[in-house]
Amino acid sequence: MSDELRVPSAEPLPRLSDRQALVLRAIVAAYVGEAAPVGSRSLSHVLPIALSAASIRNTMSELAELRLVEKPHRSAGRVPTDAGLRVFVDHLVPRGLDDFERRELAGRVDEIDPEALMRSASKQLSERTRQLGFLTAPRERALVLRHVTLVRLSTTKVLAVLVSDTGAALRRVLDDEESGDQLELDRLAAALNERLAGRTLAELRDALAREVVALRSHAQGLLERALRLGWRALVATDEADEPGDLVIATRLALLDQPEFRDPERVRQLFSALEAKESLLHILRKLADAKNVTVVFGEELEAPDLHRLALVAKPYGSAGAPLGVVGVIGPRRMDYPRVVALVDYVSSLVSERLLS
Repeated sequence: MSDELRVPSAEPLPRLSDRQALVLRAIVAAYVGEAAPVGSRSLSHVLPIALSAASIRNTMSELAELRLVEKPHRSAGRVPTDAGLRVFVDHLVPRGLDDFERRELAGRVDEIDPEALMRSASKQLSERTRQLGFLTAPRERALVLRHVTLVRLSTTKVLAVLVSDTGAALRRVLDDEESGDQLELDRLAAALNERLAGRTLAELRDALAREVVALRSHAQGLLERALRLGWRALVATDEADEPGDLVIATRLALLDQPEFRDPERVRQLFSALEAKESLLHILRKLADAKNVTVVFGEELEAPDLHRLALVAKPYGSAGAPLGVVGVIGPRRMDYPRVVALVDYVSSLVSERLLS
């Protein structure tokens, strides 16, 4: 497994014996499947090797001393702690998707329109994981521009339409009284389009700024007006490295989880998603990761998210991520399958947007 699957823990994790690792994996698997504490008798039926109930209880006590499992309330069974889940995730071998599911997913995430593509990908992740699948819309400054159109709206307003290689169209209304009629705006747009040359929005903005400075000693002409107008349109799109809005196609699958039978927990989760700042702050840190990342518990920082887990991976080209695709839900999730699905959907969205 890649060592980039997760955000590093604040404290070093304990090294486990083979028996401890075996029992911990069984506790996590049982907890994921049953959403309830698991006892030694139940574990004895699922372990791949024969161990007595007494041996299992002793091993569970050892794991409890290491703070990897805990006994909730008065239950005789154990559940994994955040640290126990972290050990499990760190040694996770993602479950590969079979060829049939890969082909089916590829067929269902096949839209040309970027917005429809992201909604489709979000919906498939939600339905296949029974969690909340999401994408962040592409970061505008990372988009590679393909075409610029300028449209006169009134004597004082110009609409700039910036079309990216992904098909996304960014629209900006600018105050402008200097650029003349629509015929002159067409000439200005042609001058801007000559300078696109596969540049990202941020690269083109900086290039235009340099050209404007170089032309200051010359009489103002069509080229300088074009550069100034284009630069203003690009500055209006600058949002630093913020990920875009969350794209969530459906929330119904998540409500099937037993953790969300409590209306208060549902309210807290959806309030956090509506506010978005906390989640987007976390996703901003993951936007440059090279592989799937898993974070949960206090790693999620925002108190409303502490009882949740997040599995995410950037999409886009290597070294130039456009956004993040992922799943958020209860800590009790099927990590091997969720990691595999997030990984594959990320590659599908990247391929569709960049092809």
